[in-house]
Amino acid sequence: MTTAQNWEKSDWRSKPRIQMPDYPDQAALGAVEAQLAKYPPLVFAGEARRLKRELAAVARGEGFLLQGGDCAESFAEFSADNIRDTFKVMLQMAMVLTYGAKVPVVKIGRMAGQFAKPRSAPMEVKDGVELPSYRGDIINELDFTPEARIPNPEKMLQAYTQAAASLNLVRAFSTGGFANIHHVHSWTLGFTQGQGAEKYADMARQIQDALDFMTAAGLTSETNHELSQVEFYTSHEALLLEYEEALCRLDSTSGKWLAGSGHMIWIGDRTRQPDGAHVEFCRGVQNPIGIKCGPSLTRSDLKELLDLLNPTREAGRIVLINRFGAGAVGEHMPKLIRAVEEEAHPVVWTCDPMHGNTIKSNTGYKTRPFQRVLEEVQEFFAVHRAEGTIPGGVHFEMTGQDVTECTGGVRAVMEEDLASRYHTACDPRLNASQSLELAFLVAQELSDSREGLRATA
Repeated sequence: MTTAQNWEKSDWRSKPRIQMPDYPDQAALGAVEAQLAKYPPLVFAGEARRLKRELAAVARGEGFLLQGGDCAESFAEFSADNIRDTFKVMLQMAMVLTYGAKVPVVKIGRMAGQFAKPRSAPMEVKDGVELPSYRGDIINELDFTPEARIPNPEKMLQAYTQAAASLNLVRAFSTGGFANIHHVHSWTLGFTQGQGAEKYADMARQIQDALDFMTAAGLTSETNHELSQVEFYTSHEALLLEYEEALCRLDSTSGKWLAGSGHMIWIGDRTRQPDGAHVEFCRGVQNPIGIKCGPSLTRSDLKELLDLLNPTREAGRIVLINRFGAGAVGEHMPKLIRAVEEEAHPVVWTCDPMHGNTIKSNTGYKTRPFQRVLEEVQEFFAVHRAEGTIPGGVHFEMTGQDVTECTGGVRAVMEEDLASRYHTACDPRLNASQSLELAFLVAQELSDSREGLRATA
């Protein structure tokens, strides 16, 4: 049993809290929490248990995790087209990764709940004016005015409504034919025929040959529904605990608590204090839990967190999301891997190559160079090869839109291009082309890793 004995969903309130707003109107906050507590959960316990089983397979090397989506979901940019485009690119990435890994790819979107963001400073200064930082649309507003930056609990209700609508559409896409494997590959073939992407055409042709063989053998979407449907899960950082508690439900089947806000929730690098509110909340729910692992995480810290969050060492329960920055993976990750191996914790190791590689461009925009993102992924695989452990997945901030927020890629975004389509409210995201290109490059790493394992077997 992963959930804590003698645990109540409000226990976090007695713990130190950071990166959370102080609502000036406590009565309004209480009314919103009471209303949310009456709403249906956004996800269900059976779905979370299925995801946990699939992640357990990833931990054993029998699957690979692709987690991706928005840095922070926006109320203003919410649309069916944006959800469709991100979902479409993730399907394309998953197909390419499946071919490279030769195992199923677990698909988890950073969506339907990724509304709150931790900030490096509580205050923001512009032109000599100091105001509270923007913390995501579920808390306050991006406009730089005193009124916009006041935390407003009513925004939790709007976040719930948007999350429910997003999940409804994703579920329809997952089972309604949009995810047909032949359609997905036709989109990918279109990418490889574009200027600069021809170098990925050989792998795309190999995937086509495999699909042609399956069709010849009678394995079509008409005869096998698995070729036209996918399992797709949602995830977000469990930062705003009032929202999380209000959607927490007791599962009548198992008697365990469920975070009903998303299939998987994670604890950020800034909020992983063992005695803090976020760890306290997450330790009591049955969902898979992610832990962001940055350069400041020590061996003893990690061991303590794993013992708190997964004392029974249940496989599929913990996903360690590494974020060190290109050039720093070899310094930090091996000691964490060895700490986990010493304690025999069955974790999923994933690479977040986004957060450690943010720079400020000469034009003043925050950006992430594609090459540095790729280098961190390559270092992640290299360390696992050296340690003899399993590289379980990748975690990207990305969008299906044609944005210009990260530089580089085959359809090169230059620093002077950033201003043309820079739409993110927080951190820069890979666009559709960059995301798919990265999937091809990760697929090659996976293929090389499999070759290496066969050579040493």
